[in-house]
Amino acid sequence: MLDAIDLSLSLDRKTYITELTRRQVQLRELCHEVYMQKRSVVIVFEGWDAAGKGGSIKRATEKMDPRGYVVYPITAPAGEDKTHHYLYRFWRRLPEGGQIALFDRSWYGRMLVERVEEFCTPAEWKRSFREINSFERQLRDAGVIVMKFWIHISRDEQLRRFEERQRVGYKAWKLTDEDWRNREKWSLYEQAVGDMLLKTSTLTAPWTIVEGNDKYWARVKALKTMVDVISREMDYEPADPALKSGKKRRAAKKR
Repeated sequence: MLDAIDLSLSLDRKTYITELTRRQVQLRELCHEVYMQKRSVVIVFEGWDAAGKGGSIKRATEKMDPRGYVVYPITAPAGEDKTHHYLYRFWRRLPEGGQIALFDRSWYGRMLVERVEEFCTPAEWKRSFREINSFERQLRDAGVIVMKFWIHISRDEQLRRFEERQRVGYKAWKLTDEDWRNREKWSLYEQAVGDMLLKTSTLTAPWTIVEGNDKYWARVKALKTMVDVISREMDYEPADPALKSGKKRRAAKKR
């Protein structure tokens, strides 16, 4: 599945700035509409180390009202979270009506790092396909808007970004020994990712694979997908700042 992804897709900087601003303005309006309709939105970002998950989240939230969203950077469970079922810490972080929650890594850690690093048994990670599909279906049945992004980059591009982080002082904090260890297990993670995408991309909660070698392309695709999905789910069309006409376009919600 991953071999079929075209990682040569890219945007020039001028197009990137134009499209990024356009989608950020639309997301700001949609964030307000989420509040007005009291809907809950869950957005999951997964991807290779250094794929650009944090950068995409930063651009998505840049113009949003900070009262309307929360970002959860997910690491290894600790404290109370460690003593419960692995989905417990995500249930308790689900957004209330009118809020957007963005997860920088998520419950899919059970199928990825926990599987590869053998932090759980084969029976446990195999069972998680069914558990997570059921979890997401419950969210959708309750009216939650769910989006899932896998940001895909090549192994060579990951190495380039790792080496850049080593050279650039203000980026060095992003690179850890664990990142290098994970890289040595690329083939194992690739198999795990393939299984995850195949078995958990459902009609109710499909995956969006983002071509991530070019950060400009990846950020714009992620934001455009958010705008399209939230607009469709809420039956609301945000104004498009790219329209050149003199008429003011009014966003209309069908009732």
